[in-house]
Amino acid sequence: MSSSSLFGTYARSNLAFVKGEGSWLETADGRRFLDFAAGIAVNSLGHCHPHLTSVLQEQAAKLWHVSNIYAAPGQERLAERLCAATFADRVFFTNSGAEAMEACIKTARRYQYTKGSPERFGVITFEGAFHGRTIATIAAGGQAKYLEGFGPKAAGFDQVPFGDLDAVKAAINDTTAAILIEPIQGEGGIRPVPHEFLRGLRALCDAHGLLLIYDEVQTGVGRTGKFFAHEWSGVAPDIMGVAKGIGGGFPMGACLATEEAAAGMVPGTHGTTYGGNMLAMAVGNAVLDIVLGDGFIEDVARKGILLKQKLASVVDSNPDVFDMVRGEGLMLGIKCKAPVGEVVASGRNHGILTVPAGDNVMRLLPPLTATEEEIDMAVERLDAAAMSVKDAMMKGASA
Repeated sequence: MSSSSLFGTYARSNLAFVKGEGSWLETADGRRFLDFAAGIAVNSLGHCHPHLTSVLQEQAAKLWHVSNIYAAPGQERLAERLCAATFADRVFFTNSGAEAMEACIKTARRYQYTKGSPERFGVITFEGAFHGRTIATIAAGGQAKYLEGFGPKAAGFDQVPFGDLDAVKAAINDTTAAILIEPIQGEGGIRPVPHEFLRGLRALCDAHGLLLIYDEVQTGVGRTGKFFAHEWSGVAPDIMGVAKGIGGGFPMGACLATEEAAAGMVPGTHGTTYGGNMLAMAVGNAVLDIVLGDGFIEDVARKGILLKQKLASVVDSNPDVFDMVRGEGLMLGIKCKAPVGEVVASGRNHGILTVPAGDNVMRLLPPLTATEEEIDMAVERLDAAAMSVKDAMMKGASA
């Protein structure tokens, strides 16, 4: 039994950080780590970005929370900016990605209900997906390891094989309301969805009166070198879940939708106590000040190509440890041959933080503000980490 008073739900490392700046984290004893995990794609502008810090401090001295009973100027401004930069006409603000996805699912079901088809509540999802940790979103993700021990799986979610359009067609029936997909699977191992497949999903939704939902919780807000990852394909959704990078480290999320898709969400159908609070809206607007600034996202795309090329060299130099690089922008993954947990741990020992994912993949999710010098340092440290893993493998084989 642990002596901690916390739930034992996390397999934590023994690192505890007390200070952060830009792409760097520091422990109490002064050890510095290059953070290419960014809170799992959350700290989009790094740690303690001066613009975010000043805006948050300014708002904290004015007003924190009054509830959604009253008019919300900060919400209006952030929603207008998000709509202007995306496919969306309407926005609902939440506190997290899971809540954003819950709102997406409810919006899709409510749409079908108001169209006179209450029997249409089913959502088609894909193997390897991750959509959150609530009862509904673990059902949407469909992964057994997240469902085990939490009672019957919530009804209305059907998983089909990743990338199999014929399976999607076969799964559509009279109860289907929507199709839900991540443009790039994050937890599933940085698996990009082919653009042609997204076009096929759009055509199926249009032909059958379904709504297309994107989960861009991890892929959005500049992460892939576009404001949202689906822009690479040119295929817009009807509804989209957003979180992580939109708050730059402050907890917030959003459900974006077209006017038609959101038409059923009338007063009383959905709500939140903290969602869209003044602090979150101030930070969200501050994040967009930077991310939507001239050349910022284009620079992310450029740095993403640079990092991907350099990582490919590391893979070539360490064929016993690494297999391949995949992903877009600054959302990259290295599929490992060695156990990914050992590779991530070796990286920590060499002063770089990364994140494991499914399919034995190590994720690299640096701040979008990471410099070229920091990219070079990251590559050097990953190469050293791989060498350590290889040495350990050789010693184990000879023992």
